[in-house]
Order: sequence, then structure tokens, then C-alpha cells
Amino acid sequence: MQQLTPAGQNIINDLSSRYNLSNDAVIHMLVAVNNGGSSMAQFNCPELGGSGQWMRGGMTMVGDMFNHGLKMTVDNLCNELANALVTTQMFPIIKAGTPGSNQWWPVELGAPFSSGAQNSTRYAIFPNRLAVECNGQVTVYDTLNHNIGGVSQQQGGNDSLTFSSQYGTIPVSSLPIINSNTTRNPQKNTSSNTVETPSFQTPNLQANFIEPASNQDQYQQNSNSNATANHSNNNNTTESSDNILALIEKLAQLNSAGVLSGSEYETKKSELLARL
Repeated sequence: MQQLTPAGQNIINDLSSRYNLSNDAVIHMLVAVNNGGSSMAQFNCPELGGSGQWMRGGMTMVGDMFNHGLKMTVDNLCNELANALVTTQMFPIIKAGTPGSNQWWPVELGAPFSSGAQNSTRYAIFPNRLAVECNGQVTVYDTLNHNIGGVSQQQGGNDSLTFSSQYGTIPVSSLPIINSNTTRNPQKNTSSNTVETPSFQTPNLQANFIEPASNQDQYQQNSNSNATANHSNNNNTTESSDNILALIEKLAQLNSAGVLSGSEYETKKSELLARL
């Protein structure tokens, strides 16, 4: 359960009694309002009609769309919670840069020029960096030469994140990962907290063929390492022609979409054909 200060717990108890809701339901709404910067909330609370949205001074949507009494309850509750977040220390103070704090991203990134939240996910956009917190995991991505306009989360069973840039809608997973700080369930057996950055041989090609000048040295080091590994394993491993042809096909798609220039496409294509 979400940790609260004594003053915060008193407010939750009072709201729970007055609105005839469980403490868990009120805390769920508190977290949703807090994630929305006290001006909006996206929630999924069975006691309040399931999935819904609230915007301060604006629209309130609930699962039972014609239940105006429920809408008023949600609006009033969210307004009270938003006011409480401004006037009262509801949550214990957590060190900046720690998952769960208001400044949950790494402190070295500074102040974001845009941030937001949706469901259990928060994001913050910085120059050349995108920070995402999802279920206690904070991941920082290199945005390469994308000019990110916003981050969205697909609804339903698919929780994949996408962002909009000058190249259209792009999966966040296609961006190289700078670092990942994961809070894991101790019952799970995990051997590593590190997620490998996708190389140009993975299906996520959109972000890997557009290297900013600041990443050229790292890219060259990775290329040299791959070349050495391929040479040492040359006698034991034969690369599948089907894989190479599939990569060429994806390169053509990126070229058609404008992500790769014609010269970049031809260069990479020649490199792959040379390996057949």
C-alpha cells in the first residue's frame, strides 16, 4: 500500500468516511491525482465505476457515462485531493531522483521541458533524453534526433509506450537505453537489472540507424566489438541469409518512411549484402 504521512492518512480517513469509499479507493485516486500534477487524473477504480478521467475545471469521465451522481462524486473527490496535495505533505519525503518521488528522474538530467503521466506510467522529456517511470522502474532513453512532442500509452491489454516526433509515431522501445533503475519483486528470480540497448541487427531499426554526433564513438566501438566477435566465430557460425534479407527489407521500409536517407540505405544495404 502507498505510504502516507500521519497528516495524509488523516485526510484519507476523513474522505473515505464522507464519500463512503474504502481507504484503498481514496488512496488510488490520490496517487492518480498526484501523478497528474494535481490538475488531472487517469484512474481505474472499481468503486468509482472502473476506468475514468478527471480534469480540474474541465471534463470528468467515468465508466458509467450517464451516471451524473458518480461524475460529481469523482469531481468533488479529485478536487479535494488536489487541494490536499497543495496544502499538506501527503507522502513521506523521498530523495530526489528516487522512484516514487515527485522528481523521480535522475537528478543529473535537470529540469524537464515537458512531463506527464498516464495510468501507472510517468514520463519526462529532456534535451536528447526521455525518462520513463513504469511500475517502479525508471528507464532513461537516448532520443537521438527525434523531436518528441508527447508520450502515449495504449489502452487495454497492450501497455506499450509510443511517442510522436517529426518521423511520426515511434515505439519508445526502439530508442537506445542509457540506464535502467528497476525496483524488482524479491519473489521473482532475476539475474540482471540491465536491459541491453538494441543493436542494428534487432527488429527495432528505427532508432539505431540515426546516430547523433555525440554517439558516433560509442557506435564505432560497438561495431569494432561486433566485427571481432564475428571473426572469432566465423568457423563455427554461418549467418542465416533469411535474416540478412529480412534486415534489408526493414531498411527499405525505413528508407520509404524517410527515416533513412538514400545514401544511408544503400550503404547499409551494401554492408549486409557483403555478408551473404
